[in-house]
Amino acid sequence: MQASSDVAVVKDAADSNGFDFDAVFADEYGRVVRVIARVIRDPGRAEELAVDTFWRLWNTSSAHGPAASGWLRRTAAHLAIDELRRRARRDRYDWLLGLVGAPRRPDELFLISEERGRVRRVLATMPQRQAELLLLRSDDASYEDLAAMLSLNATSVGTLLARAKRSFRKAYVKRYGEQQ
Repeated sequence: MQASSDVAVVKDAADSNGFDFDAVFADEYGRVVRVIARVIRDPGRAEELAVDTFWRLWNTSSAHGPAASGWLRRTAAHLAIDELRRRARRDRYDWLLGLVGAPRRPDELFLISEERGRVRRVLATMPQRQAELLLLRSDDASYEDLAAMLSLNATSVGTLLARAKRSFRKAYVKRYGEQQ
């Protein structure tokens, strides 16, 4: 009974501050899944990370309110980048242990685009703020949205975005050479 009473207390607290979690979930779930899936290219894992994103929203009362949408997208980008880094570490360790080399299934080969893989690997090596900026901008976030989501001065978003693009290009060229 303790767990159900705890849930009731939390639900009452969420309702008392006027935050409608169910409505935010209904409005934002698809967008959060798309932001994550676009980065990690695994729809099932993207849904798991989206649920984690909403769980974090539920537990972060300071994110409740009109800024919840931006908070969700920023947290989704964080989790997606963390997942990329986790995969990169796992791939490095697998390679070192000689566990890599099993042939991929045809459906996996079809889904995996070499260029997208390169972009994801480069993003995983970039500073988190720059990678978030590029990811959120690629999700059609306006400069104002980016400023709000990442707690930036709106007048500096263009400069920061240009720096992030230069940093990405430099890392890409260093790792893969000039594009054909």
